[in-house]
Amino acid sequence: GIVTYPSAPELREAAVLCPLDRLLVETDSPYLAPVPHRGKKNRPALVAVVGEAVAAAKGVTAEALAEASWANAEAAYRL
Repeated sequence: GIVTYPSAPELREAAVLCPLDRLLVETDSPYLAPVPHRGKKNRPALVAVVGEAVAAAKGVTAEALAEASWANAEAAYRL
């Protein structure tokens, strides 16, 4: 969720540099909930918020980022 924090521009810059075919999206559940849920308990369902923030930083749609992240997870974890 830190990539959504206004005080973390360097993380968004790093996300921009990461090629879509190497990118995974995760949350730090139960801590570090993404904005606008900051201060509340984080949960896996909020990974979509993190993905949307990464997609916005990269200038791609959330759907394109989700598809790439899913394909990368399948490859990485041999699903």
